[in-house]
Amino acid sequence: MNIPQELRYTKEHEWVLLDDGVVIIGITDFAQTELGDIVYVELPTVGTELAAMEAYGNVESVKSVSDLYCPVAGTVADINTRLGDSPELMNSDPYGEGWLIRMEPKDVSEVSQLLTPEEYADYIGAEAE
Repeated sequence: MNIPQELRYTKEHEWVLLDDGVVIIGITDFAQTELGDIVYVELPTVGTELAAMEAYGNVESVKSVSDLYCPVAGTVADINTRLGDSPELMNSDPYGEGWLIRMEPKDVSEVSQLLTPEEYADYIGAEAE
């Protein structure tokens, strides 16, 4: 299972990268494997303010529909519009081209409270790479 060391994680199987004051969010390799082939994603509009753990969209796969939960409070600064035509990017490159949203966090310290790679690996019963 691919669990990059530079990211933080949630128990809802989302990853978070703090990059120059902006938070980038996506679903984990574990999540996309469990979901199967992703066929549709619904994302919020730019400018939407979200609370931590607020549902902000969903991912539909051939198996199920799963809600997406915001790991930290903040304002949506950008969405990955490529996912509209190519939702399968979440399967093929969940930590790269398959990112979901970029946010301006209200408090960047919230990121450090998320799961470490080791904690997430333990949570899903895998080895951190």
